Amino acid sequence: MTQYLLSMPHDSAEEPTMASMDPAELEATLAVAGAFLEELAASGALVFAGGLHPPSTAVTVDHTRGDLVVADGPYTQAPEYLGGLWVVEATDREAAIAWAAKASQALGARIEVRAFQEVPA
Repeated sequence: MTQYLLSMPHDSAEEPTMASMDPAELEATLAVAGAFLEELAASGALVFAGGLHPPSTAVTVDHTRGDLVVADGPYTQAPEYLGGLWVVEATDREAAIAWAAKASQALGARIEVRAFQEVPA
């Protein structure tokens, strides 16, 4: 089976975190996210899931030219950033899209679906 990355973008103008959310909104979000994760896990499709801290907390490491350079902040600036992700195993693209549709509906967010590359046989 192919593994797919289902990713949820966030607007870069905002950097929501669980700590900054209204407690009632956080509780509701965790409930729907938890229900989606339980369904994924029960189906056997879930490989891994997680939410990321905003880009302002990133560190960029570059050791490509001899000297190690460590810089606070993200490598790129963009209007959106990766806020959360799921790695799922699915029989095909359509099955991965079906999981993304459930995540989108549950969390009220757009979800991007991308397959992991596989080494050619």
